[in-house]
Amino acid sequence: MKFTGKRYLDYSSFIKSTFGKRVQKISLDIGFSCPNRDGSKGYGGCTYCNNNTFNPAYCEPTKSIKEQLEQGISFFGKKYKSQQYLAYFQAYSNTYSDLNSLKKIYEEALNVEGVIGLVIGTRPDCISEEIIDYLSFLSEKYFISLEFGVESTNEKTLINVNRCHTFEETKATYKKCKNKGFHLGAHIIIGLPGETKEELMNHAFEISKLPIDTLKLHHLQIVKNSVMEVQHKRNPENFNLFTSKDYIDFITDFISYLRPDIVIERFISETPQDLLIAPKWNNLKNFEVVAKIDKKLIEKNSWQGKFYQNAK
Repeated sequence: MKFTGKRYLDYSSFIKSTFGKRVQKISLDIGFSCPNRDGSKGYGGCTYCNNNTFNPAYCEPTKSIKEQLEQGISFFGKKYKSQQYLAYFQAYSNTYSDLNSLKKIYEEALNVEGVIGLVIGTRPDCISEEIIDYLSFLSEKYFISLEFGVESTNEKTLINVNRCHTFEETKATYKKCKNKGFHLGAHIIIGLPGETKEELMNHAFEISKLPIDTLKLHHLQIVKNSVMEVQHKRNPENFNLFTSKDYIDFITDFISYLRPDIVIERFISETPQDLLIAPKWNNLKNFEVVAKIDKKLIEKNSWQGKFYQNAK
C-alpha cells in the first residue's frame, strides 16, 4: 500500500483498498471477563481500565449479539445505506472461553445480514492453538482481525499496571498467529507511569518486530472508576501526562521509527468527558488531533518509517 494523501498508512485507506467500499465496525459487549479480574491470574483488572470509556450505548451484554448488531446497523445505516459491517468484539478479552462457546458467538455475528467479518480484541495470554486454527478456518471466507492488547513492551511497566502477562508472552503469541490467514493488530498506550521518553520511543522498535498489520495508539488517560484514578489522586507526581502539544510532537517522531507497512488505525482515544479525569485537552476531538498530527508531519518533513532502516 502506498501513502494516500497522508504521511502514514491510515485505516480508512486500508479499508477502502481491502473492500472497495465503506465498511463500518459495530462494537459488541458479550459480557466476558479477563484473567486478571476473575482471579485466575489476579483481581482488579489493569490499573487504567474502565471499559465503559469506549462502549457505545447499544453495547449491553444482556442483549444478544444479533440484537446489538442490528441496533448498530440501524444506527449507522441511516447515513450509508449500502455499507457493510465488521462485528467488533471489543470489551474485555473476547477469546477468553472454550472453543465451542466462541464458535457460537462468532457464528451468530457472521449470520447477521451485512456482516462480512470479525474484529476480535483480546489478550496475548487468552488464545490457544485450537482457537487460532478456527480463526484461520473462518478467514478463508470472512475478514478476520485479531487484536492483542500489548499496552507496553516494557516488562516492569506491565507488572506495575497489573497486566498479568509479559512482553515475552506477547511475542510468543504473535509468533503462533503469524501467517494463519487473518490480520493481526496491536494496541499500545503511550505514557504509562514510570516510562521515560526513551522507553516510550523504544516501543516503536519493538512493535515493528511483531508480525502486525495494524496498530492502535493512544495517550494515557486517567478515567473514573479505575485503580489509576486512586493512584493519580494519591500520588500525582508519579504521572507525567501528555499535553496535546507534547503528544502530537512525540507521536510524529514515534511513527518515523515505525515499520512503514503497519496500518495506523488510530492515534488517540476519545474518552467521554464525564468519565475523563486527566489530561483534558480542551475537548479536542479525534479528527482535530489527527489534523494537527498531519500538519506537524508536514512541518517536520517526516513520515512513517522515515528512520525505520536506521532503527533496525
